[in-house]
Amino acid sequence: MEKVRLGKTELWVTKTAFGALPVQRVSAADAKRLLRRAYDSGINYFDTANAYTDSEAKLGEALHDVRQNIVISTKSGGADKKTVQAHIEESLRRLQTDYIDLFQFHNPAVLPDIADPDGPFAAALEAKKKGYIRHIGITNHRLKVAQAAIDSGNFETLQFPFCYLSTEKDVDLVNRCRAGDMGFIAMKGLSGGMLNNAEACYAFMQQYDNVVPIWGIQHEWELDEWLELTRRNPGMTPELQKVVDRDRAELAHNFCRSCGYCLPCTVGIDIPQAARMAMLLRRSPYRPYMTDEWYAKMHKIEECVHCGQCRSRCPYELDTPELLAAMLKDYDAFYAEHHND
Repeated sequence: MEKVRLGKTELWVTKTAFGALPVQRVSAADAKRLLRRAYDSGINYFDTANAYTDSEAKLGEALHDVRQNIVISTKSGGADKKTVQAHIEESLRRLQTDYIDLFQFHNPAVLPDIADPDGPFAAALEAKKKGYIRHIGITNHRLKVAQAAIDSGNFETLQFPFCYLSTEKDVDLVNRCRAGDMGFIAMKGLSGGMLNNAEACYAFMQQYDNVVPIWGIQHEWELDEWLELTRRNPGMTPELQKVVDRDRAELAHNFCRSCGYCLPCTVGIDIPQAARMAMLLRRSPYRPYMTDEWYAKMHKIEECVHCGQCRSRCPYELDTPELLAAMLKDYDAFYAEHHND
């Protein structure tokens, strides 16, 4: 299986990597079987986070006996030294390991200050000195924070959303990471599930030799799909480029990536789903969204008090209230036509 050098970490990881956020949604037995099968099939890189409920524990249970053969990255969203210390120690216990290959600061709104003795970076440096972690990276959804992370020189890797909907500014991050010998880990390669042609997504990633996509895997059929694509290793073709061009035309602008950083909503609107409902209705089976439950959920949008909190938190700078209003209008028109199908 093709491997990529993760920048100055000198870690060699499989280009097809396993994003372990979704395994928190399956049973312990199913997660163990899925993770073990991924390892047995040649995948050596697994990404998780302290915040992903039992994902770390499931990963540890499945792979602790082959720890020396795999690369594990995890994350902490702690904002101070004490919290990050506790998260690292908890991650070590859950993962059933005595070291973490790559520790990442989890989507901070501003860069952690390397000189703050009581800040989160101090905890990472201390943990590295003790051998608890081996490398330090950062994840983010904000372009300006990602750019600042590269400029700082304080991080060995950057994890950032990257897929064929990405802009030239996002591609510039990839190129700047290459120039600075900084590993680039691509999250949301399927753009939160909106991209439904895995082959096109795979072929796009293959155009960037320093990018390591972590594909979120929950089901065996998903693992099968990525393994089959890895075996065939398709490049971009005119047919796949047509898929890319069509999706870019439809999705690349005022599009919610469903990252969830807008939450919690003041009045309880399910923003990450509601804000992309038009695409969900047309790019996936729509019947589940025709229920009374989803009708009520969408009409929670009418209770919006325009507090501005969701808009201020959005790393993609979307006008979330305006987008929600447009999604409700579209939903009602679609519902009127299809709810009795």
